[in-house]
Amino acid sequence: MKRSALWCIALMLAGVSTARAQGLTMQMSNGWAFTFTGNVNAFLVYTNGNVDSALGPINGGLVGPERVTRIRTGLLPGFANFEAAGKEGDVDLKVHFGFAPQINSNSLHDNFGAQIDMREVYLTVGGTWGTILAGRELGLFQRQNILTDMTLFGTGASGGTLGAGGTTLGRIGFGYVYPNFNAQITYSTPAGKPTQFSIGLFDPSVVCGPNPCAAAGDASFQGTRLPRLEAELSWTGNMGTASSSGQMTSANKIMLWVNGTWQNTNLSAVSTPDSNPSINSAGVGGGAKIDVNGFSIVGSGYYGSGIGTTLMFGQLDGSAIDPALQARKSWGYLGQVQYTAPGTHWTIGGSWGESHLDESDGDKAFLDGDPDPLVKYNRAADVMLTYQWTKSLRWVAEYTWARAASYAGSQNTSNQGASGFMLFF
Repeated sequence: MKRSALWCIALMLAGVSTARAQGLTMQMSNGWAFTFTGNVNAFLVYTNGNVDSALGPINGGLVGPERVTRIRTGLLPGFANFEAAGKEGDVDLKVHFGFAPQINSNSLHDNFGAQIDMREVYLTVGGTWGTILAGRELGLFQRQNILTDMTLFGTGASGGTLGAGGTTLGRIGFGYVYPNFNAQITYSTPAGKPTQFSIGLFDPSVVCGPNPCAAAGDASFQGTRLPRLEAELSWTGNMGTASSSGQMTSANKIMLWVNGTWQNTNLSAVSTPDSNPSINSAGVGGGAKIDVNGFSIVGSGYYGSGIGTTLMFGQLDGSAIDPALQARKSWGYLGQVQYTAPGTHWTIGGSWGESHLDESDGDKAFLDGDPDPLVKYNRAADVMLTYQWTKSLRWVAEYTWARAASYAGSQNTSNQGASGFMLFF
């Protein structure tokens, strides 16, 4: 009862207090601490898309022929994070709620209420042995690939009508597959050490194809009797000379990571005496990030079978499996360089990335020589200029060139400009 009352008081104070860059933290009388943090962002986006050929649609293409202006949330949604943490005995405990609202609607004038995405709801139990996380949080496969992408603090590609009720795509589908926020039970080694390892069991997903699906009933493989396995291993090291105390004096750093996933899904969710074949979806990703002398350099990539090319397991585009219900292969990469001039608040960056989907023998047999509208690749180049106006406020200007192509030879190309503000507290 006492804790419930303290929660109510903390929530009310969080609503009326002045937010600071590090968030609002309140110490409770029972030893627990309550923290409120988050961000709000808004971008003006103009997209000028063109059809470069008249050879038909591109199934799974992320570049449309739209010419549209939007004022909308970027790739990173607004966040309101509420967290309570305490220690009982030698056990560290924490609960976390992350609401992710967006400012844009579905292009209708009288659309009452923008989307509120309940992205994070989890608890953690920790100690010197590591941490167990149970709840809804960002997945492990492709996690660092998206967290090191500079377009996380901008819009990236597809800032127009595509996904109008949600965030932009950034480089999702243009260099990596979206890890998303998923229900999981994950173990991580103790924080603060150079080598970090996380492994978890995840709520399994249906596998969509050969057409997009929005629900389990639209999927080709629906038998999720086993959990999905995801894991990530990372190493962070300093690059510099050691002082007399043995500490590294240079701020230059390097981070390496590798992540992976595996899931087995049966064709049918119903147990029958008949044959119930299954499909294995698997992927591996990795990358490196080097920070040296004002430069930040990132290279990452992935390869997968039966995981799709944009959203995991082909949800958006049916790219995970072919008409013969066999897993398609997909792969992608990105390269990125950013530079912050010493003593200034300006950062300029550029990146190139693309995602490929391999045409399968099942695709060719199904078409019997006809042109294949399946997407061959989505690729994009991005240039971003950032001004750190204050400790909490940044201004962003961004230009993105993007292209989608099909195996039939169709191409769509877009040029997009965006500018906006991001305020963190």
